[in-house]
Amino acid sequence: MSYVVDFADVSTEGLESSPVAAALAGLRANEARYFRNKYSHVFTVEPASEATEAVDWVHRILKEERDLVIESRPLEATAFEVEGIKMAYVFYESGLSINVMYALEAAGKRAVGFKLSDGMEVPEELATQFKFARQKSKLAGTIRGSYFIIKGTY
Repeated sequence: MSYVVDFADVSTEGLESSPVAAALAGLRANEARYFRNKYSHVFTVEPASEATEAVDWVHRILKEERDLVIESRPLEATAFEVEGIKMAYVFYESGLSINVMYALEAAGKRAVGFKLSDGMEVPEELATQFKFARQKSKLAGTIRGSYFIIKGTY
């Protein structure tokens, strides 16, 4: 069952099993606000068990590009297209959010982004490969983020 993320009234719906559920909900709401303001896109998620195509696509890119396997359980995911860019998000029980930005035009930007919810530790599988910068968010508190450029075709 899909869920429209409301950034005005932040809810932990679907994220309750996370030890940082409130911070993860704020992070999810922050993304919803960004897409509403920049693209007029309604950010809708569904349980990861129902969004297997999006989760599998993100996990395939992680594995093939950086030999990464995320240990945490995916809770929710979404995939959509805006202005010639395929986007996918996976929100994990640990508080991690991974997004893929994949321009459909061959010369466009393609990257994987990682965001850590306020209060979570850097996952062991990411700690040695990435440095995380900090940013402040009214909805999510302090977000730590990192990314890498996608080189392959997916």
